[in-house]
Amino acid sequence: MHIVTIVMQSFLIFMFLMASFRKLTGDKTAIEEFKTLRMPQWFRVFTGGYELVTAAALIIGYWNASWIAAGSLLTVIFAIVGTFAMMRVKEPFKNMTMIIVIAIFALILFLSNASNLANFPEFN
Repeated sequence: MHIVTIVMQSFLIFMFLMASFRKLTGDKTAIEEFKTLRMPQWFRVFTGGYELVTAAALIIGYWNASWIAAGSLLTVIFAIVGTFAMMRVKEPFKNMTMIIVIAIFALILFLSNASNLANFPEFN
């Protein structure tokens, strides 16, 4: 299971780094995506920062498993909010596939590392 979680963790890191870069640099696709979702552009920047922090937490998780639990929990929250935002504007299900896959990977990572969350810095 350890190799599978490393693969899922690496996938999430890659996805969040790519997505945050697009949002923070003002990529046309990201701008249009937030217009379609009827979200303000400042929220695009906030979302890009959130994704960057999540990717950083997952990267630190290679050395400290409590960070995997924290980063994957942030990812689950992100995916739930993103799915509801897409449902609000009646996006087709096929457009939600990737965020659902991300949510499933993050949930598996969280459940397999939840016991490590007690060792998260400042929780002791």
